[in-house]
Amino acid sequence: MNSTAFSINLLIDLQQIFHYQFMQHAFEAGTVIAIVAGIVGYFVVLRRSAFAAHALAHIGFAGAAGSVLFGISPVIGLLVSTNISGFTMAILGTRAAHRDTQIGIVLAFMLGMGVLFISLYTGYATEAYSILFGEILGISSNDVLLTLVAGLIILAAVAIVYRPLLFASIDEDVSEAKGMPVLSLGIIFMLLVAVATSIAVQVVGVLLIFSLMVTPAATAQRLAKRPQRVMIIAILISLMATWLGLFISFYEPYPVSFFITSIVFSFYLFVRFVYQRIKPMESFSRQARKVKTFDK
Repeated sequence: MNSTAFSINLLIDLQQIFHYQFMQHAFEAGTVIAIVAGIVGYFVVLRRSAFAAHALAHIGFAGAAGSVLFGISPVIGLLVSTNISGFTMAILGTRAAHRDTQIGIVLAFMLGMGVLFISLYTGYATEAYSILFGEILGISSNDVLLTLVAGLIILAAVAIVYRPLLFASIDEDVSEAKGMPVLSLGIIFMLLVAVATSIAVQVVGVLLIFSLMVTPAATAQRLAKRPQRVMIIAILISLMATWLGLFISFYEPYPVSFFITSIVFSFYLFVRFVYQRIKPMESFSRQARKVKTFDK
């Protein structure tokens, strides 16, 4: 992407990167999106709703295609289509056992609408197609502001419904038996996922949405048990992957989304197959030292 070579001095490299306004915008939007994805992603994993996030991302492409057809910003189309679809999914799939079926039905309909929008558009829908793989390096100052506002709304909503949403996510049946508004919480959750997905696709695109919405949270669940700790770890993983991906892409002629997805996937594999084996061995070693100390 950049002809300037990477140096050993990290401070000089960062000064060079932040000299460009498009990189400033990319880091600003990427930071907001990583924080939001880490928090909302935890509930996505906890509620086993990864398919919902995946479906809403594809539905977002249909909305972006419709926006291009009517001459408005693709981001607006993303937000409108994902929110309407998220609300519809929550209403149709009130029970977890049938939720995937309802999500699939809405997804199929919206993808059909997307095909129609693309076929009706006479030009080349570059903006809509960029949604498929992400275009964080092309984010404008207005997009950064929209991302920040959407992110703050999501964080405020999560803070308000955190306890009941967490309880309903852990055990839906018990929550319903205790008289909690499970349907309302489900609608709120789907709307949160819809908005989070809409802003996250700017970084990794529709096809790679799992990299920020699911993988960091799934990795964090293997490193901690308490919800707050899981969310903090998920945020840190998302931030690390986003910042490092942007940093590397400044010097390498490859897509940012490739580096971000590679980093989070590599970390997941490390935690899954290396850390999970090292941890029991360390625990056994500590127990052995205690036994030796007791014998002495």
